[in-house]
Amino acid sequence: MTSNKELINQSVNALSGKWLLAVGTMLVYLILTGSLQAIPKIGPIIGLVTSGPFALGLILFFKNMADNREARLEQIFDGFKNFGTALATYLLSSVAAIVGLVFLIVPGIIIGIGLAQSMYIISDDEEIGAYDALSKSWDMMDGFKMKYFGLLLIFFLLSLLCILTLGIGFLWLIPIFQVTAIKFYEEVKTDYELRNPKADSSLDTVR
Repeated sequence: MTSNKELINQSVNALSGKWLLAVGTMLVYLILTGSLQAIPKIGPIIGLVTSGPFALGLILFFKNMADNREARLEQIFDGFKNFGTALATYLLSSVAAIVGLVFLIVPGIIIGIGLAQSMYIISDDEEIGAYDALSKSWDMMDGFKMKYFGLLLIFFLLSLLCILTLGIGFLWLIPIFQVTAIKFYEEVKTDYELRNPKADSSLDTVR
């Protein structure tokens, strides 16, 4: 099993020579999503409705970058091609985590971590539904929840340092996290397929 430190190092190496595109795309993404949410009256609704598709688009962009395929800024909009599933997955996972947090903090964290791979599953399989993606994520994360929690903790601590840069550091930290999360998913997916040799091979379909 690859350590979290090694996953981060692999991600930094994968971004080598691509920082201008990664940081530039991240800046456009933040400005765009922030501007939509700032629209008077309807901004919060637009932000909620577009959060899932935009999150999926960002994953698709960084997936191409992580896999050394052609990555283009406009790929952050590709999540809208699977709008319904992306939105439903985002809403269902958010509601599930919030419900867990309402009762106790720990269950909410566990639920959020358990469902964390759902968007990555959708990025691999455009035909899968929201419920199946969430269910598969929960199964895939069996035995990996603490490892993922540790990864999130590392990036939380790094984010505190970014605050000292007036937030500018996030333009570099978020791409590193995105690629690291993709590499984490690839490792979890491999483990899942070894444990479930008859699992749907659609996880291997190219985006």
